[in-house]
Amino acid sequence: MSSVESIIQHAEQHCALRGSRLTQKRKQVLTGLVKSNKALSAYELIDFCKQEYGESLPAMSVYRILDFLESELLVHKLNLANKYVACMHISCDHAHAVPQFLICKNCSIVKEITVEESTISDLGNTVKGAGYQLLSPQIELNCLCDNCA
Repeated sequence: MSSVESIIQHAEQHCALRGSRLTQKRKQVLTGLVKSNKALSAYELIDFCKQEYGESLPAMSVYRILDFLESELLVHKLNLANKYVACMHISCDHAHAVPQFLICKNCSIVKEITVEESTISDLGNTVKGAGYQLLSPQIELNCLCDNCA
């Protein structure tokens, strides 16, 4: 079994344990993100499904699928790039620290790193002190990877 197949199988089990289902189309979109190793837009995923599976998925369906995958903690939405990336911990069964994303502006390769909970707590306190409430601890940094730099 390939690593992609193994990841998809693990995602299926993850969904089943949470009382949801990873349908065929959801598997196809998730496979596109896992295979790509970089951030993809919904439209890039539509192209992937068309090329890989001969499926012509409507954009609205892909966005619903991405919302589902995000709610199942299988993918992350990168607001800075308006793209999606498979969670690097997709095959793990334990809790993880808060993910942070380094996004190469040139090639769209994304590296998911973790930040200490204390750092996020300090950030939240700073935000609160400024009269705001932190809605999401996710940080996305626009970068250049070593290959593009």
